[in-house]
This record gives sequence, structure tokens and C-alpha cells, in this order.
Amino acid sequence: MKKSDTAKKNVAWQALLLHKKLGGKIRMVPATPIRNRSDLSLVYTPGVATVSRVIAKNPKLARMYTIKKRMVAVISDGSAVLGLGNIGALGALPVMEGKCALFKTFAGVDAIPLVLDLSTTVEAGTQAEIDAIVETVLRVAPAFGGINLEDIAAPKCFEIERRVIEALDIPVMHDDQHGTAVVVLSALINAFKVVGKKFSSARIVILGAGAAGSATARLLHAAGAKNIIVLDSKGIVDSRRPEAHKRELATFNTKRITGGLHEALKGADVLLGVSGPDLVKAADIRLMASRAIVLAMANPVPEIMPDEAKRGGAMIVGTGRSDFPNQINNSLAFPGIFRGALDHKVTKITQQMKIKAAHAIAALVKKPTPERIIPDMFDKRVAPVVAKAMAGKPAVAKVIR
Repeated sequence: MKKSDTAKKNVAWQALLLHKKLGGKIRMVPATPIRNRSDLSLVYTPGVATVSRVIAKNPKLARMYTIKKRMVAVISDGSAVLGLGNIGALGALPVMEGKCALFKTFAGVDAIPLVLDLSTTVEAGTQAEIDAIVETVLRVAPAFGGINLEDIAAPKCFEIERRVIEALDIPVMHDDQHGTAVVVLSALINAFKVVGKKFSSARIVILGAGAAGSATARLLHAAGAKNIIVLDSKGIVDSRRPEAHKRELATFNTKRITGGLHEALKGADVLLGVSGPDLVKAADIRLMASRAIVLAMANPVPEIMPDEAKRGGAMIVGTGRSDFPNQINNSLAFPGIFRGALDHKVTKITQQMKIKAAHAIAALVKKPTPERIIPDMFDKRVAPVVAKAMAGKPAVAKVIR
């Protein structure tokens, strides 16, 4: 047995023991002690009735008097959890708990997991399922200051997010899409400095046209990338695809390159993997331009392991894992994004804000190197600078040259 396989088994076993011992990773703790009847009369009856009447007369005051000003809902239907796929609501719950723990640890944001089981009421993959998820999110939204959608499969995640954003006046973000996109952009900002190439003229290949791949392509395009090739399981996406979001992605392929992975990688400067394990070999990397950048982010097994990517000639390699340099993890983005959105009363998280956040993250690495293009997840400067990027009037997004 390989040493890496033994380590994975040890981590898995330790994780099971920890979760069994804790019975979940988050707790609800009162913000004020309840020590006597006087405290009770203020926290609950009769005093709380006054607070309720005030809010009933002016609902906007809920942000002042309740958890709404600091609480985010982490909502999933369990249809696309990590690399595990559609494992359902209960299977998703440990991941949503973990997300809430990261919110609190990295940005001091209180969050609660909500997992939706619609299996007994609607058929999966139908418009009725999308309608039911949207309606459920809208019905629970009054208690929260923000909505973090999580692990919802593409393409339904696109319509769900769009409709919830349009209906609510609080920040809403599907983190699998936009958290990933922000961190990838921040990594590329520094990676291009290291390899001495221009962002705007580089050929960027994205392997995976799901939630993360689609949002990443859109954000990179908004930031100034002019030649982006996106692939799904059938090859390079083009205008003939039945899915609307894939037809949009095809418009970023300005050189009109067709075919599969080999055709896409010939002369490419960047490969971004957001698909599945072991899809790329060293021979594929050799097709790329010199000083290539490879960010293989499938978890727990990336599209290509770092040592093999380097054998293929990649100058910079990143993964989603913590046991290799350059961990590309959306935990660098989402805690600070929601911290800033809550603090600055942001109602919509825009592309401009995401680009500003990416630049803020990248700027924390003063002298990027091939082994360090992104801050460490435990760098305490990250969440505050990302939160600051959410403030003020939306400025014109900085386009990378």
C-alpha cells in the first residue's frame, strides 16, 4: 500500500471518530447569559414582545434587533457534494456544517446549515424541482442576512441562483461557482507575474463546464481574458450545445478551436481543472506552451498530480489539496465576501466585487514564486481584505492586461 493511501485512510478514520465524538461541528450559543428571572424577562417574555412589535411595524429594523444582521444560511440539496456526487440531504449535512464552521473560524460570520430533501415531492432534474428549491429558499430567507447556496448540481444551480438573487434584497452566492472563480483569478494574477505572460493574450483551457468551470470562465472573461476554451465530457463546447450556459461559454473561444483536450492544450498557457480525477497526463501537459500554469482542482484526486504535471513541463502547479503547495480553495474567498456583504449592507454581490476581492487576495503575496502564488488558508489577513473589497460604490472592474 502506498504511503499516500495509508495517510488518506488515517485521515478518513480520524474524521469519523471526531464527528462521532462531537455529534456535529457547530453549536448554538446565546449571545447573552440567562442567569436569573431578570435576564429571562429581557431575553424572552415579557420584554421580547416589545421587540417583536417594533419589527412588525418596521421590518427593516430586523437587521438591528435580530440575528439577521450577522447570520448566513448555508443551503444545499445534496445533488453535487464535493467529488461524491448526488448523495442527498443527509449526506450533505456534514459538509454544510463544515462550511458553517469555516465561516465562523475565518471571518466571524455566524452560519447555519439547511439541507433540503425534495425526493418525496418532486422528480429530480425537473423544472418542478427548481421551483421547489427556489420557493423553499425564499420562504426561509427572512431570518438571514445572506444566503450561501452550496453543492447544487449544474445546470439547475444557475437558474436557482439567478431567481433567488432577483427575488431577495440580501447577498446570495452559489459558492461552488463564485468562490472558486475568485480564488482561481487571484492565483492566476500572481501566476502570470511569475511566468512573465500577459493575462489578456494567454490561452486558458478550462476542463469542466459545470458550476465552477462556468463561473470561472465568466469571471476571467470579465477580468480581461480574451481566449478561453472550455471542455465538457464531449470535448470543446461550441454553439451547438443544447445547454444555454455552454453556448455562452463557447463565445469565449475566440480562436474557434475545435476538438478535444489535445487540440485545446496545443500552445495553451493555462490549464484549469474543475472536473474529475486522473483525466490529464504528463504527455498532455507537454502540448502546452513553455512556462505553463496548471491548476488541477478536482478533490480529493486532481485531474493530474503535481509531480506528473511538472514532468510534463508545467512551471506552476496548484491543486485543491492542503498537502501540496498552492492550495486553490474557495475558503480564501467566501468567508470574507459574506463578512463584507453583511458589514456593508450589500444587497447584490457583483462581478466587480469579485474581481476586487481576487486582486485583494493576490496582493497579499508580495513576491509570488512558483511554489507560492496564493496566501495560506490560515492567513488572518485574507478575510479582512476581502471584506473591504465588498465596501463602497461598485468601481469599474480592474481589467488585467
